[in-house]
Amino acid sequence: MTAALFVVVMLTGLFIGKMSFILLFAIITVLCLWEFLNLVLHHDTRRDWIRIFIGVIFGLSPFVLASVMHMAIVSNDQFVIITSVLFFPLIFMAFIYELFTGSEKPFQNVAFMVLGMVYIGAPFSLLNFIAFNEDGFNVWPIFGLLLLTWMNDTGAYIIGSKFGKTPLLPRISPKKTWEGTLGGVAVTFLVGYLFCVITGELRLQDWMILSAIVAVFGSIGDLIESMLKRSINIKDSGTLLPGHGGMLDRFDAFIFLLPFAAAYLLYIR
Repeated sequence: MTAALFVVVMLTGLFIGKMSFILLFAIITVLCLWEFLNLVLHHDTRRDWIRIFIGVIFGLSPFVLASVMHMAIVSNDQFVIITSVLFFPLIFMAFIYELFTGSEKPFQNVAFMVLGMVYIGAPFSLLNFIAFNEDGFNVWPIFGLLLLTWMNDTGAYIIGSKFGKTPLLPRISPKKTWEGTLGGVAVTFLVGYLFCVITGELRLQDWMILSAIVAVFGSIGDLIESMLKRSINIKDSGTLLPGHGGMLDRFDAFIFLLPFAAAYLLYIR
């Protein structure tokens, strides 16, 4: 039921229109940031929660600014002014806040807040650069990337659970195997081929390259989140999705592959 509801929400947000697309990924960005900052920062006192709130606002700012730019809400000159006036001072708010909290590790706290923006906020902001272009608004490449990511994960899980014997990186993720990983790669390329044939979006060679990006960097992104969870000894990033963990668990691979996929898609545009 969780998976079905998740898919319905994602498809609805993707395909209704520009505003639903922006709202969907703004919410996903906030939830992923919230989970990440709750994992790496203390949350025992009100000062701790304020710090997390500042980190979420800071991490969301790249997505908000990219959305404002691509929705043409303001002119280019106004966008530069807004970015200069709001974004850069926002970075230093974290330093100012830590000055008065009495924290024993103020610079570590600031570093985690900045890391949230780099690791989560900035990659999600790239979705705007993929969806919006000179020809208008097109979410099919993003849907394709999401589908490839889900199929890579599903293929790796199914094949790995049945045939997996050789550990991939036991120090980080003991259950992942080479057999499962290669199975996920095969499924990803197959789905990429079918997606190209059915939708007619982009060229076949483009989807093969994107499939390779998903298979390689999506798998690495999953391992990186596993490294994070292992370093703080937890199983899931959250409990928002019963039976599936948290939002960061569902988007860890997608987040990590986005910069590479966006670079390729903007290169061929």
